[in-house]
Amino acid sequence: MAVASVRTRGLSGVDAPEVTVEVHVAGGLPGIAIVGLADTEVREARDRVRAALQNAQYDIPARKVTVSLAPADLPKESGRYDLPIALGILAATGQLPADGLAPYEFAGELALTGELRAIRGALAMVLSARHDGRAFVLPAASAGEASLVPDATVLPAASLVAVCGHVTGASRLPALARSPPAPAADCAPELADVRGQPQGKRALEVAAAGGHSLLLIGPPGTGKSMLAQRLAPLLPPMSDDEALEAAAIASLAGQFRPGRFRERPFRAPHHTASAMALAGGGSVPRPGEISLAHHGVLFMDELAEWDRYALEVLREPLEAGVVHISRAARQSEFPARFQLVGAMNPCPCGWLGHASGRCGCTPERVARYRRRVSGALYDRLDIAIEVPSVTAAELATRAGGNADDATSAVRARVAAARERQLRRQGKSNARLEASELERHAMHTSEAERLFASAMSKLSLSARGYHRAVRVARSIADLAGSDAIEVAHAAEAIGYRRILADG
Repeated sequence: MAVASVRTRGLSGVDAPEVTVEVHVAGGLPGIAIVGLADTEVREARDRVRAALQNAQYDIPARKVTVSLAPADLPKESGRYDLPIALGILAATGQLPADGLAPYEFAGELALTGELRAIRGALAMVLSARHDGRAFVLPAASAGEASLVPDATVLPAASLVAVCGHVTGASRLPALARSPPAPAADCAPELADVRGQPQGKRALEVAAAGGHSLLLIGPPGTGKSMLAQRLAPLLPPMSDDEALEAAAIASLAGQFRPGRFRERPFRAPHHTASAMALAGGGSVPRPGEISLAHHGVLFMDELAEWDRYALEVLREPLEAGVVHISRAARQSEFPARFQLVGAMNPCPCGWLGHASGRCGCTPERVARYRRRVSGALYDRLDIAIEVPSVTAAELATRAGGNADDATSAVRARVAAARERQLRRQGKSNARLEASELERHAMHTSEAERLFASAMSKLSLSARGYHRAVRVARSIADLAGSDAIEVAHAAEAIGYRRILADG
């Protein structure tokens, strides 16, 4: 037949819309023309496909071949279209049965020898295709991550010849069984190894219990980074949907690691990272650090040293949980529901409040330094604490001496608090809308009066007030209380004093 169709998938954010590769063979000057908003990588497929077909001992028609990638208004990028283009040419020239392609979707980059190479975003493509009832044929190097998707049939192939043998029935490709990879050895940092810092450990527990953002302020060497690194291990285990979403985003960036499946992401970009590195983007939009931290932790050390424009990128995702990337040719949306942990020095020299008394910064310099982080961003943070210098006596204490500070003990308390939230409202406290607070964050009359007083004395915005109530709700959940008591409200308000001053 002169026309053949092969199904595959494109990528648009974390979605993978269906793409139909249509191949038409007709008279005219020999050559392969690719149409359908294809970028350079896709247009170069004609040379890879031609060489792969020759080396696989298939005939290349000495006629005009037109390859259309539909829909025409969806931008196409990467080498994943090589395999479906090659199969379409073979079907259009009668070298493969066209009806044998219908039950499958195909994706894969071809080497000149006809071998199949790994592609980016395989998991995201299969995640979008799993309800369509078609099996997905992928390079063997990419099939493992795609097989994590439940109810999906993934067929790994090593070469174009192997795929053609499966389509003709000469040799079948075995379906890859879904077997979640064994988790990597537990080498998570232990919370009890942090000496002193009882307030820091308490703030970590509250932040983990409710999914809250956290700011740590203190001189160098006091343990801010150590505390931040210990937040992710305190979080509850990821659900199936959360694990697949996080894995799909990592797959889009080419950073998926099977041994880290179901492990909460922890991202710690350098403070010289750009706004695009944080939010994502590019001519073909890819996820940035805040999306790679989806369902995990984004740690931003030296917060006041970051570029002001880069910091402002955080504002909308902290509220909405998504990042919208708009370019002239296309728009993409990436999920970004992460917990932000920021760390910064209290002053330009870093030693304000240190026992040595070596700081010589004037109040004006300190105020100017802290204003590098905008008030709008401060207002979007839930918890802020000072991390003081550690005394020699605290450093001399035996590591792990307090069983209540052990990661396992704190994780159990966090899991119990999070379970209370899920039973009550179906989400973490940090994600409660203002209207939902009225139903799920009941106050005692004393706590209500304390919140009203704090709003006046600390000049809290409406957003700051609601965030304080959400934190108080998490503290109450840790205490097993149905209502927010005055002690819970007082602790939550204490976590906003520094933010109000900032």
